[in-house]
Amino acid sequence: MDVINLRSDTQTLPTPEMMEAVAAAQLGDDTYDEDPTVRALEEEAARLLGKEAAVLCISGNMANLACLMAHAAPGDEVFLDPESHIYYYEVGGLANIAGLMPMPVPCPSGRMDPGDLRRAVRRPNLHYPVPKLLCLENTHNRAGGTVTPLDLHNALCDTAHDLGLTVHLDGARIFNAAIAAGVPASAFAEKADSVMFCLSKGLSCPLGSIAVGSREVIERVDRARKRLGGGMRQAGIIAACGLVALRTMVDRLADDHANARLLADGLTAVPGLRVDLATVETNMVYVDHRDAYPDTGAVLARMKAVGVLASGRPPHHIRFVTHRHYGPDDIREAVERVRTALRADG
Repeated sequence: MDVINLRSDTQTLPTPEMMEAVAAAQLGDDTYDEDPTVRALEEEAARLLGKEAAVLCISGNMANLACLMAHAAPGDEVFLDPESHIYYYEVGGLANIAGLMPMPVPCPSGRMDPGDLRRAVRRPNLHYPVPKLLCLENTHNRAGGTVTPLDLHNALCDTAHDLGLTVHLDGARIFNAAIAAGVPASAFAEKADSVMFCLSKGLSCPLGSIAVGSREVIERVDRARKRLGGGMRQAGIIAACGLVALRTMVDRLADDHANARLLADGLTAVPGLRVDLATVETNMVYVDHRDAYPDTGAVLARMKAVGVLASGRPPHHIRFVTHRHYGPDDIREAVERVRTALRADG
């Protein structure tokens, strides 16, 4: 039985064209800014996002952290959703490495309200950290891959700037957001002071993420990257895949969105499973399993036994993420396997 692996779009493998590009890549020492393939990728990424400059990092975690360190100093205050990836999944790096003070601003459905942000920023006081930075996330992972609409995103950026804050956008899946919103990715980047996006998710690269911003900001990000151990040598082998991804893999993300909708529609018909279809905007499907089995681990184990892999979001949810390795027929097969796995008789 072939396994249908829908744990994450990080499970994607590089395309044959990417592997050919690696073999043919011109290489140099990136720490000396002498890798021509890295320079080409950074220039193309900056142009695509409408920014002056870009820097290649090993991971989204590193790129996010380097951007935070570029915008704020130890002790400064950072406003962000407590369900955001930076707050929830990045090992507390904003605090234990960057020395920043998080100020959580609850965001129903992953969408911050500008009024809540304004109320969260306190007037200067000797006892308070200095407010410096707003972090946004689009698409929003823990909200189910939902998209913050462009008008709301711009309103948040405007509010932050009016309050004297800079804005960092965790755009790990920014191209998914752009396709779902029907706008270029540069529209979401325009008012943000820095943006991170991943090459290693739906774009299918083996590793790598990119931070973009003004030349001044990216110079500071580059220095922070070095402090984090992110100085690289012949990094063109990473960048070669990234160039192929930006040129060939962005538009096809719409297929992943269509397959996520197909999956969500199928899973809603499985007894004991619930999906909030309004949240299925991109390539993620969050499934509430409490009516089938109360234990997330038990649900995942039953699905694994029939060759379907997903990731757990305890106590009551599992997450499926569609990607290029599985088409509509695979998705229908996954639904039927899940139905078999969760039958009352086992």
